[in-house]
Amino acid sequence: MKNYLAVYLGDEASHKASGWDALSEDDRKKREQEGIQAWGKWVQDHQDAIVDIGAPLGKTLRSSKAGIESVRNNLTGYTVVRAESQEAAAKMFVGHPHFMIFPGAAIEIMDCLPIPG
Repeated sequence: MKNYLAVYLGDEASHKASGWDALSEDDRKKREQEGIQAWGKWVQDHQDAIVDIGAPLGKTLRSSKAGIESVRNNLTGYTVVRAESQEAAAKMFVGHPHFMIFPGAAIEIMDCLPIPG
């Protein structure tokens, strides 16, 4: 079994396409509750494979040779799961509430490689 990092992505296009901003306040709150319940069920259904439930991500600062700067990216959250293969890990996220209910774009799953040496 290996660990896989799943990063939740969202962008302006997926947000717009979801119709999220066109919802009334009551409809948005209802959809948020529906999403939170669905996410909880997803967590429960995959609890044996979840290594780190992760968290939503906030604003980004980039540190580089040029110094520290505020940047934007499409990362909105992360989770770490354990699976037999990357494909098996990816299958855990098919139909995930991040993009089925919330206005997220996609979830990308990457192999957590061992540190060389």
